[in-house]
Order: sequence, then C-alpha cells, then structure tokens
Amino acid sequence: MVATVASPPAALPPAVQELLASFVESAKACFAAELKSIVLFGSGADGTLRATSDLNLLVVLARFPKAEADAFREPLRLASVAGRAAVMFLLEAELPVAAEAFAVKFDDICRRRRVLFGPDPIASLVVSRDAKVLRLRQILMNLALRLRQQYMANSLREERLPAVLADVAGPLRAAAATLLELQGQSVSSPKAALVAVAAALAGGDCLQALTLVSQARETQALPAGVAGPAMFQLMALVEAMRSQAERVA
Repeated sequence: MVATVASPPAALPPAVQELLASFVESAKACFAAELKSIVLFGSGADGTLRATSDLNLLVVLARFPKAEADAFREPLRLASVAGRAAVMFLLEAELPVAAEAFAVKFDDICRRRRVLFGPDPIASLVVSRDAKVLRLRQILMNLALRLRQQYMANSLREERLPAVLADVAGPLRAAAATLLELQGQSVSSPKAALVAVAAALAGGDCLQALTLVSQARETQALPAGVAGPAMFQLMALVEAMRSQAERVA
C-alpha cells in the first residue's frame, strides 16, 4: 500500500499544525522505510486540545533500529518541549498484543484518531471484550489509589491540586466511555460519557466537580477551597464506576 500523508486537523492552533507537520517530515527522514504510520489520537484528533493536554501520537514502525532512533531523538525532544508531544513507538507486529494489553487506551484510539502518515493501522484492529473489562478494572483501581495518594501529597499546597485534577481527566473520561460501551450504550465523546456516568451514578455534586476538572484543564487554576472537595467527589465517582465495572465483568 502506498503511504499517504494527511494534513493536521484544521481545528488545531496553527502552531500545533506546524509542529505536527514538522514531526511527520522528521520521522519520514529519520526512519525512512521503517516508518509505516503516524496517528494522532485523543483530544488533538477530535479538536478538544487544551493547554494542559498532551499531543498524543502513535508511531508504527517495521523495526526500531538504533541509528534511525538516535537520529529522531532531537526532533522528538523539540516536539515534546514545544507541544507536549507524548509519543508511543510501536512495531507493526505488536499492534494486536498492545491492543489487548492496553485495551481502554486502544478503545479510545479507535474512537478518536486521525492518520497523519501511511495507512490506518487501527482500521482492522479488534479489542476483545474480556481485555476491555480487565483493563477497565485495572485503570479504575489505579485512579482510586492515585487520587488518594495525590491528595495526601499535595493538599497542604492547594495550588497544586488543579494540575492533579487536569491530569486524571483523560484516563477517567476514557474509562467512562469504555464502561458505557460495555453496557451497550452509545458514546458521542469521552467527555460526554463521563458526564453521563457521573449523572447516573453520583449526582449533582459530582457533576460540579467535573466542571471544575474542565476548568482546571483550561486555566490550570481554580478558586480557593474547591479543589480538595472536588477530588473527594472524583474518588466517590471512581468507586461507583468500579462497582459498575465489576457488574459488567
């Protein structure tokens, strides 16, 4: 199949579009025939990128040779510094195994992606229900532990908590979308999925906490006195989601 190159999504800021175009060209130059595909996924692919968002990229290779990898280190560093690029390097042969091992992430990639170079490596990928359930339970358990640990480590310095809230938004939204799909419900977006799950399981206070999460992602700051209670609302939501995950299992 002939490799194709797509323009970065027009919804992205011009500086991010330029960064992605440069990233693709550098990857082509450094990896040459080893490069199979480059996929933008997550918030960058669906037009919801925020100041605190990572620019998530999947680079699919035939092999990962040292000389070519070394040549790409500086372009990767520049993309990471200038655009918060978070890049996953995956071999073509590893795709089915990775999809099972990281089922919720690949479930999200299946929903929100844009191919920037080459054929779509996700088009024929199937993530099993069993893998989704297992990974969903793991992610929710990890989020429960992470929120407690981050609260204890940072709540004496309340100004640190908005960053914590912004950081858990992505995995929590992806988990909610997978949970709804496992329950046979349609998903318009991970953010909408989390709102729907919160409304069904936790009610008004938790919905207010989700509004604060969105504000933390956009502004990296919150009014005094609200971040700590919001973290406890998220902890309660995660516990409710864990109970639902056990039921679908």
